[in-house]
Amino acid sequence: MKLPITNDQMEGLLLIDKPAGRTSFSLIRSLRKLTQTKKIGHAGTLDPFATGVMVMLIGREYTRLSDQLLTQDKEYLAKLSFGVTTDTFDCEGKVVARSKKVPTLEEIEQGLIKFQGEIEQVPPMFSAKKVQGKKLYELARKGVVIERASAKVQVFTELLEYSYPHLLIRVVCSKGTYIRSLAHDLGCELGCGAHLSELRRTRSGIFTIDSCLDGALLDDTSLDISTYLRHEDHFKPRGI
Repeated sequence: MKLPITNDQMEGLLLIDKPAGRTSFSLIRSLRKLTQTKKIGHAGTLDPFATGVMVMLIGREYTRLSDQLLTQDKEYLAKLSFGVTTDTFDCEGKVVARSKKVPTLEEIEQGLIKFQGEIEQVPPMFSAKKVQGKKLYELARKGVVIERASAKVQVFTELLEYSYPHLLIRVVCSKGTYIRSLAHDLGCELGCGAHLSELRRTRSGIFTIDSCLDGALLDDTSLDISTYLRHEDHFKPRGI
């Protein structure tokens, strides 16, 4: 069974491979122009420097899927850079510390053991998480640092490649996991400091990068988005 597309607007799921340098909202702006549909959301944002799977929800019936899809696990390829710590825990932040310590492969393998299974993670100050009604990044930009409660998350990390100062890992994680924080915390664990220098989401729930449309194509005003939309019945929000 397929969900119908109305004549006055397009509806469905659209899988996008977000290019580096694009904000998540810029994809929404482009899609609004291409679909003439105002009601567009997503099932998990990505920072501008990050790339990979973004599940775009087009039309009122499909934006209702957001809460359902946000709870699904995600998978990433993450490149960490040792020896440099930033205030945002990633490559876009201000450098706040440097270290000449070079961790050994054995030290890294031992360090990663602490980032397996259920862990406690403190959200970074530069994040959209709200505390007492204010987004943390709004306080961070003013130089304000407040105490944040930790949250339990599920993570699985796998070491793929190490050539100092870069470490490439695969991360499978639950909702609410900050890969930036994982990079920062591993740097602290190893005593050398670290930040997240590259991030690529390869899977969001059941949706993989192989099924995604190149996000750069959204700049083509002649692109027919309707041919890429998914309308399978099992993607419907509950209650429709």
